[in-house]
Amino acid sequence: MKIAVTYDKGNVFQHFGHTEEFKVYEVEDNKIINSEIVSSNELGHSALAYLLEENKINVLICGGIGGCAIGALRDYGIELFAGINGNADKAVNDYLEGKLIQMNEANCNHHEHQHEGEHACGHCH
Repeated sequence: MKIAVTYDKGNVFQHFGHTEEFKVYEVEDNKIINSEIVSSNELGHSALAYLLEENKINVLICGGIGGCAIGALRDYGIELFAGINGNADKAVNDYLEGKLIQMNEANCNHHEHQHEGEHACGHCH
C-alpha cells in the first residue's frame, strides 16, 4: 500500500491544490517500510489526483481540499483523509492505527475569493 501526504517542512500542508511536495510512504503489514518526497511539479487540483494515481497511491492525507479534487481522487479510487493538521509522520502512524477519521467533503474554506459551484475553491476546470 502507498500513502501520500501533502507535505511542507515535516507537516501536513494545508491546501491540496497548492502543495509543492508529497511525502509518499510505502506500507507493508501495517508498517512503514520506505518513504520519499515526490514533487508535484506545480500541478494543480485535478492534475494532482492524476499524479497520485500514476504513483499508485492508495490513500491521501491532506489539510484543505475542494470538491473537484475530491471527485478526481474518487474517480481514481484513492481513499481520502482530509482536514488533517500537524506532523506528517504522526498522521500516517495515526492512520495505520485506525485513529484518523475519513472526511469526503470539500473543506478548503480558508480562501478569500468567490466560491463557485460544487468546488469550494472555484477552481474546477
